[in-house]
Amino acid sequence: METFEKGVAPPAENFDGSSLRILIVHTRWNYRIVEALVRGAEETMISKYHVQPENITLHSVAGSYELPFTAQRLISASTNTLKFDAVICIGVLIKGSTMHFEYIAEAVSHGIMRVGLDSGVPVVFGVLTCLDDEQALERAGLGDRPGKHNHGIDWGHCAVELACKNRRWKDGII
Repeated sequence: METFEKGVAPPAENFDGSSLRILIVHTRWNYRIVEALVRGAEETMISKYHVQPENITLHSVAGSYELPFTAQRLISASTNTLKFDAVICIGVLIKGSTMHFEYIAEAVSHGIMRVGLDSGVPVVFGVLTCLDDEQALERAGLGDRPGKHNHGIDWGHCAVELACKNRRWKDGII
């Protein structure tokens, strides 16, 4: 069987994130997994794009359902001099034996997309939707399965790329 490297390829362009302000809204539900994902996003933005650690704002909420509301409120509350250039919403949903998983996953997906479209601020969908605990651990770079990959790394790449491109687009540069 052919193998490949999981995750998104880093952008071909070298983006300078040194002046970016990034908001990470994350859940406390499934926190061990979420913590690894947040760390992956932060470390990527800092080490690969020179985002200043003090320009990364972390805000926690109880669960994934609260991510879109909180992201929207924090974007709205930011001032002109302290505006966020991108937001990463991070959570983990693991399917159980009821329909709860499906309802929450759909609502959160639509909510996060709507926040980005309505605000004009790029919002990265960093919510794992997994069928079991092992899948969640693997996607956070944890667990025992071979081929594990921390998706937080991908979300860090994505946030910086979108933030830099969005600045250009606002200036009319395509």
